[in-house]
Amino acid sequence: MVISLWYDYVMKKLEDFAEDINKCSKCGICQAVCPVYKETGNDCAVSRGKFVMLDGVLKGDLKLNKNINKYLDLCLKCDKCRDFCPSGIDVCKIFETAKYQYAKKTLSGKLVFFLQSKLIFGNFIKFFTLLTKPFRKKVKNNTSKCIKVLYFKGCVNNLCPRTDNYLAKIFKNSNIEIINKDFECCGLPFLSSGNLERFEEVKNHNLKMLDCEFDYILTDCASCESTLKKYVNTKFINIGELVNLVDLKFKFSKPLKVTFHKPCHLGNTDFLKPLLRKCENIEYIEMDDFDSCCGFGGEFSIKNHKISKAISERKATNVIKTRTDYVITTCPGCLLGLKQGLIGKKNAPKVISLPAFLNKSQIIYSKFD
Repeated sequence: MVISLWYDYVMKKLEDFAEDINKCSKCGICQAVCPVYKETGNDCAVSRGKFVMLDGVLKGDLKLNKNINKYLDLCLKCDKCRDFCPSGIDVCKIFETAKYQYAKKTLSGKLVFFLQSKLIFGNFIKFFTLLTKPFRKKVKNNTSKCIKVLYFKGCVNNLCPRTDNYLAKIFKNSNIEIINKDFECCGLPFLSSGNLERFEEVKNHNLKMLDCEFDYILTDCASCESTLKKYVNTKFINIGELVNLVDLKFKFSKPLKVTFHKPCHLGNTDFLKPLLRKCENIEYIEMDDFDSCCGFGGEFSIKNHKISKAISERKATNVIKTRTDYVITTCPGCLLGLKQGLIGKKNAPKVISLPAFLNKSQIIYSKFD
């Protein structure tokens, strides 16, 4: 059952969040969990600092100008401050609304919104989806009793056919039926830049794509899944969880050591250890702070490159200490963040997505009725 959630930004203004902004007690818990604050020590990097500025805007003491917008961009959108906030404030939603009010009045903001439009960004993704279609393999199952999963590819995998082909190998001859639909971007890049009208557009389009029979929505990107959950209430499943749902085993040709980076937007890692127990010749070593941010954060890595790289290198130190062969993750953005931190480092393990890692094995299939 699919239930559309009321998540309409465009009807909201910063004034509508005045009560939430004032709920902030300035307790400082956001300091303890903010990756940017840990790197910079800048109180304007954390929620309470930004709320002071936005409260000034609401009172008329400050203008919503490029300096405040710069601090709004000083955010990885990891949602850690929201998750740990005693007052339960939806921090990013407030920042995104403030960015929308600022960006729609500026020439640079209007240019970004144009580049993100369906005409430019949407057709760019659609073009590459059509271009790579002949290179994408399809999952062939051997049973009529199928688990139907509606696959949300995300922008990265619409551009590149590799993950489709990984899934075709992993779930070949299984009881999994993968359904493909003409989804657009989940909308996270648009939220990050304050393009709330474009977010509403892709949200409404994607909700229409859910009008079919399925058991789960399958995602291979933690950030996509987290964003989709903002506007639809249904059953989601990631690739690791789906592997655990069916009786598959993986035999690697030689002993390997692996570690795992948990993306900020990944709900939990309950699937990980059961999955790795299905992998012969694999030893798992958990890194220190395996759930700390990789530092990428999409456009954050461009607008705040030095800070992004510093956070990535801090993460890389923990990765290298594990002395493993691979560091696995479940987010295309995190793949880039990990590679950014590990580039040029000695004894660095290879960075790899979960489906790509499983494809390095001999996959042992069970017989299905």
